[in-house]
This record gives sequence, C-alpha cells and structure tokens, in this order.
Amino acid sequence: MADTVAGASPDPHAAGDDPSRRDFIHIAATTAAIGAVAGLAWPFIDQMNPAGDTLALASVEFDLTKVEQGQQVVLKWRGKPLFVRSRTGAEIAKAVKDDTASMRDPARDEDRHKPGKAEWLILVGTCTHLGCVPTFGGGDYGGWFCPCHGSHYDTSGRIRKGPAPKNLAVPEYAFLSDTKVKIG
Repeated sequence: MADTVAGASPDPHAAGDDPSRRDFIHIAATTAAIGAVAGLAWPFIDQMNPAGDTLALASVEFDLTKVEQGQQVVLKWRGKPLFVRSRTGAEIAKAVKDDTASMRDPARDEDRHKPGKAEWLILVGTCTHLGCVPTFGGGDYGGWFCPCHGSHYDTSGRIRKGPAPKNLAVPEYAFLSDTKVKIG
C-alpha cells in the first residue's frame, strides 16, 4: 500500500485478467450469436421466395409460325395477357411515320421491337390506366383501344389519346430462332 501513489488507479491486470483474451471471448460470443440468429431466420426468409411452379411461369416460349401476318395471339404470361402481333408493312410504316408525332409517352417504333424484327411486336396486354385489356383495331390510330375508359394506342402500342399515362409495356424477350421467341 505504501507504494501506491495517491489518486492513481490500481493495476487493471493485477488480478490476472488478460484484455486480449477477454476481447476474443466477446468477439467469439457475438459471432456465435449472429450465426445462430441467421440460422434461425434463414428458413423464414427462404419461404418468401417464389415456388417452383411460379418460377416456371416466369418465362414462356412461343412458336411464331402460329401467327399469320396481320394477326395477333394473346398468351397468358405471369397472370397477364401478352400480345404477340405480326404486323403488316402498312402498320409498320404508319408506326414509323408517327415517330415524330406529339405523344404523352414518346418512344420510337424501333425502340419497341428487336432490330431487324419490326414485324413482331410483343406487348403486355394491359392498359396502363387501370389494367383493362385493350382490343386491337378499335382505336383512332389503327392500334389498340381500351373500351373501359377510352385509351387509344397506335400500331406500336404507344398511347395517343385517352387517360392512360404510359405506352403498352414491352416485356423482356429474345428470339431463340427465326420462328421461336422466349418471353421473360
């Protein structure tokens, strides 16, 4: 006691405590706790992933030989209608001519189909206003018309008149061959 200076604290290691050992124990315990929580949480997180049957519907392959020029086929894809249309030369020419027209959601026709495949137009078939299904050939612009609230789309699926704020959506797709397309 005589060696202790007044106001100085006693040696923290006097009792044999090793700070590096104590720090290691704290880090190891924290790591083990985090691992245990992650191990318990993973099954709950994993069950939120889509089921296998849902993932199978994420993409669809379609044989284009089933569609004649000037016709449209409606497929069901991800619970929505999907329009696969074989456009005529006149429809393509009208769409390209209208590229410079004033539009609510401007888009060029060439940006709405794959390069070199202007005759194939693939669109999600739900009106961007309230999700109704437009019909082809009833609008003022030779394209689709939504009878629910009067949206008019042209031959490229671009909104031209009515309450819809956006063009008909173009899904991700790729041509697997000249006669087969994979959507999604």
